[in-house]
Amino acid sequence: QVQLVESGGGLVQAGGSLRLSCAASGGIFSINVMDWYRRAPGKQRELVAGITSGGSTNYGESVKGRFTISRDNANNTVSLQMNSLKPEDTAVYYCRAEGVTITKRGKADFGSWGQGTQVTVSS
Repeated sequence: QVQLVESGGGLVQAGGSLRLSCAASGGIFSINVMDWYRRAPGKQRELVAGITSGGSTNYGESVKGRFTISRDNANNTVSLQMNSLKPEDTAVYYCRAEGVTITKRGKADFGSWGQGTQVTVSS
């Protein structure tokens, strides 16, 4: 079973920066897409940024120009550099990955989520 572990969350003042990281492990054959989502209190989960294995990226409108997603295909990791943070960026951030895993029965598609990491931006 593919597992994702996030790290790098914390408390930062408005205007500051944080870098989140996510490492995937466990029977991975390939990872097609790695994303960051977030869920703020009282709000729906939203896509923050995504990146394909080929390096194509997409960003949520609210973070464009401030956040940068990157990945290391060889190590199955994805990072999110967050600059110019605002109080409205406060949320639990989740890593997600989709790809192909190797099971006892052969290859199978997978989609996995991390446990989440809290990001709090104070005003």
